[in-house]
Amino acid sequence: MRYTIEPGLYRIGQPDRQSPVLVTANYKLTVDTLRSELGGHHVWLLVLDTHGVNVWCAAGKGTFGTAELTRRIEAANLGSVVDHRRLILPQLGATGVAAHEVKRVSGFEVRYGPILAKDVPAYLANRLRATPAMRRVRFGWKDRLVLAPVELRGAAKPALVIFLIIAALDLVSHGRPTLGTLNGFAPYLAAILSGGLVAPLVLPWLPFRAFALKGAVLGGVLAAAWLWLLPAGLMEGAGLALVMIAIVSFMTLTFTGATTFTTLAGVKLETRYAVPALLSAAAAGVLCSVLAIWI
Repeated sequence: MRYTIEPGLYRIGQPDRQSPVLVTANYKLTVDTLRSELGGHHVWLLVLDTHGVNVWCAAGKGTFGTAELTRRIEAANLGSVVDHRRLILPQLGATGVAAHEVKRVSGFEVRYGPILAKDVPAYLANRLRATPAMRRVRFGWKDRLVLAPVELRGAAKPALVIFLIIAALDLVSHGRPTLGTLNGFAPYLAAILSGGLVAPLVLPWLPFRAFALKGAVLGGVLAAAWLWLLPAGLMEGAGLALVMIAIVSFMTLTFTGATTFTTLAGVKLETRYAVPALLSAAAAGVLCSVLAIWI
């Protein structure tokens, strides 16, 4: 998770004093993507210190922002490198940058380029004019699904904890390891896969606006289907359902960091209420599951 490059001014090709200056974040994947799209072009690339965070997220956090941009312009002595006073920023960085303040402090004018790196060459060729298509954010099922490995990776450690707890309970109950550990872990694994894979796929069609509620609905459907196929006692079933719903709901909630469907203020508000509720549901579910073993 430390995938960064050194901030500063970089050359792509053989830029001169009239070459355009593009601004980006120091997340290495962002820089590498932009470099690959600009093959054959001669531009300056001003890389801000966003602590290895991509442009969009860094703009929301404030690290891709006015202060860092003006500081980096001064540190690179950009005014002596180029004759013009024009910067091209990615459109998704606009939330963090006050263009008028940048011009007041540094003398450089801010222009916002297209959303996608692949459109930058066409934007440059079109005399810094973006088409309506270049300004539009699309977030279809393929875009949502490609983020699933990140969500599943984040769930790996909690999944291991759940597995070890189930293994310990099985060992106490039977006095030796049994296949009951795998059987007991299966519904929680299904919940993790549902939260990490299914939720992003069906996100637009799940009811409610809040992501935690969307996940709770999906988790409830999963738990009901599981208990219908594999019936359990009242206490065991309640425990299973509560934990499954909490897992799917929480994983769906974390997807707010990777979607165009939310705002920063909305995420903060939802998190404030959803996280305590989900922790309470998970704790109640674990308690029910433990009591089901001993009763």
